[in-house]
Amino acid sequence: MNDFSNMLSNAKKMQERMKEVQESIKKIEVEGTSGGNLVKVILGGDYEMRSIYIDPKTKDEKDEIINDLIVAAYNDAKGKLKKKTSEEILKATGIPNLPFDFKIPF
Repeated sequence: MNDFSNMLSNAKKMQERMKEVQESIKKIEVEGTSGGNLVKVILGGDYEMRSIYIDPKTKDEKDEIINDLIVAAYNDAKGKLKKKTSEEILKATGIPNLPFDFKIPF
């Protein structure tokens, strides 16, 4: 029975730590770029776009190209954010590849 109590205690500690990590991850910001820095996107840890910059040099480009640059910059930022959140979760838990929104089921 003592082992089960220890297991529950450890699970609760991990759950509390994951809540702390989730809050700190929300404060992270990463920058994604595309087109040689023609487009920059800032994403928050919650994957919400915080800002976007489109260089005035793109004014002569077709809308399709600008749209592609925006998508590429967002995807670049998303990849960086995934890496950064994974690193934060690994530091906190020692468990690689846990999803950002992982919840212990009790």
